[in-house]
This record gives sequence, structure tokens and C-alpha cells, in this order.
Amino acid sequence: MKPEFQKKPPYLMLAVLFAGAFIAFLNNSLLNVALPSIMVDLEIADYSTVQWLATGFMLVTGVLVPASAYLITRFSNRSLFITSMAIFAVGTAIAAFSPNFGILLAGRMIQAVGASTMGPLLMNVMLVSFPREKRGTAMGIFGLVMISAPAIGPTLSGYIVEYYDWRVLFEMILPLAIIGLGLAIWKAENVMVQNKEQSLDYLSLVLSTLGFGGVLYGVSSASSDGWDNPIVLTTMIVGFVALIAFVIRQLNMEKPLLDLRAYKYPMFALASIIAIVNAVAMFSGMILTPAYVQSVRGISPLDSGLMLLPGAIIMGIMSPITGKLFDKFGPKLLSITGLTITAISTYMLANVQLDSTYTYIVTTYTLRMFGMSMV
Repeated sequence: MKPEFQKKPPYLMLAVLFAGAFIAFLNNSLLNVALPSIMVDLEIADYSTVQWLATGFMLVTGVLVPASAYLITRFSNRSLFITSMAIFAVGTAIAAFSPNFGILLAGRMIQAVGASTMGPLLMNVMLVSFPREKRGTAMGIFGLVMISAPAIGPTLSGYIVEYYDWRVLFEMILPLAIIGLGLAIWKAENVMVQNKEQSLDYLSLVLSTLGFGGVLYGVSSASSDGWDNPIVLTTMIVGFVALIAFVIRQLNMEKPLLDLRAYKYPMFALASIIAIVNAVAMFSGMILTPAYVQSVRGISPLDSGLMLLPGAIIMGIMSPITGKLFDKFGPKLLSITGLTITAISTYMLANVQLDSTYTYIVTTYTLRMFGMSMV
């Protein structure tokens, strides 16, 4: 059953969802600048190990996103959001008081479990709440949260790591998560139609977990272990086989866990590919740029974060603007222009040398973020 559009958008509910999503997305990038400091403090041997605090978070999120399709359909958006915020708060508390790297990583994984449904849930609520002609503006505001929060994270993280301790990053998020949970319990409402008869296909869930988990783990581990490593090859082969089986099963089910028939529409398939490329480009830049300028160029965490600040500001300003431009001109002009700028600036950033000036790095990174904000 298709949900009807809300006659009046539930602005209070959307505000609560935006607040929770902002906290979750901000948390996703806070550790990027802090990773070298955590590596020293916890006596971690190599950067590829400590980097799992960032890649592990995204790995768990990626594995759980297919399940979120079922959760959003089966449970009320209110109960799902409250549960997600509660899990996220528990993970934040574990990470804040972790005595070693293992428990810190476990806390991050639990955070990811809670954060995994927030983005899809917020997007679905917005699609139900706004008519087609206003979705561009609504998605522009969504982009402001989804992109600006993780873009601001490195700058904020740099300041905190420079003058305080990296644990403050979690101690700061914890009360925000608790406040977000309280607001959800107090003011959240149900705006989406539930399907109580929706059942969970456990085989699909297992296949999606093995598939997405295997591929993501293999790609993440290849950077340190090499593409010819037996574990990397095994996990990727298992992942690809499971993904193929998952796709075949979804296409042959009357009520699939994840309805892949949407990819029969060329525009949706193309938009998904562009979104994947844009996400890879954005998060790789957010992780690698701070690591490069701190570990190779030897600048402080604060200066490292400040170098990324102009890009964050540009993305924050442009997100609602591009939403309005989308409503006026459509996706083609924005995507072509944005992808061209992103491609050129990525090439420039890939050719940074040891004698490249900080101005060059900041300008190139900012230009890159400007291009991504249009996509």
C-alpha cells in the first residue's frame, strides 16, 4: 500500500529526525583527524589498524542498510528512531570509556548499528511528507545534514584533539545523543504507513550480510594486506557470490527484502552509480587528507582540521541552494557540472607533492567539495 503525502509536512517530526541524523553523521567523521593521536595513545602499530575505527563504522552501516528497508516498512518510524538512538547512545558510552582499542572498536560498531537506519528513515519520511515539486528543496536540506555534519567533523575534531583528549569526541556526542533520544520519546510521531504483514526473509538477510560484508571487508583490507592476500581474495569471492545469489533471490520474490526492480529504471540506476562515486570520493578525501597532512607534512590536528573547514562551509552553503536549483533546472545540468568539477579537483588532489603549498591543498579540497555539493 502506497502512503499518501501528508497534507501538511510534519515539521516537528522532521526536526527531531534531522537532529538525530545530524548527530549520527557528525559522529561518522569526527575520528578522521583524531586517528593519528589515538594510534599513539593506544600504542597501535600501524595506521591501517586504527583506520578500522572509520572503515569499520561504514562497513557495519553498509551491511545493515538492506535490512533497514524491512525495518522501515514493518515498524513505526517513531519506535524505529527511538530504538536506533538508544543503540547509538549505548555505543557512544562504550567508546567514551573504552580502556583499549578492542572495546573502542566495539563501541564504534554498536554506534553504527544505531546510525544505519537514520539516513534511510529520514529520507523515507521526507518523501512521504513532501509532494514531488518540493522534493528538491527538501532533499537540499537533507543534504545540508548528510554532507555538512561529516564535513564539519574534522575541524571540530582537530580543535578537540589539539587542546583536550580524543575521548572528548565521544563524551561530547553522548549528551547530544541522550537529548536526541529524549526529544524522540517526547515529540516523535508516526507519519508512515506500516505493513504489519511484512515478514523478514532470513535467507536474504544472511546473503546480503555475507555479500556486502565480504566485499566491503575485502576492499578495506586490501589497502594494508594487498589484493593477492588469501583472506582478501576469499572474503571478496564469498562476498560477490553471495551478492549474486542475493540479487537473483530478490528479483524472484514477490515481497523482496530489498526491491531491486527499481534498477530497471535507467534514471534511478544512473543516480545510484553517481551517488556511490560521490560518497566514495567524499569519504576517502575526508579520511586520507587529514592523515596525509598530519603524518607526512607534520602539521597539528587543529591546523589539519582548519584546512578542511572552507570545504565544509561551502558544502553547508550550497546544499539548500542546489536543492532549489534542482527544482528549477532538474538533475542533468547540476550533475554534469558537479561531476566535472569533482573529477578535475580529484585529479589535482591526487597529484599533491611534498612541496605543494597548503594554499594549493586547501583550494583544491574546497573546490572538490563544491563539486560534490552539486551532485
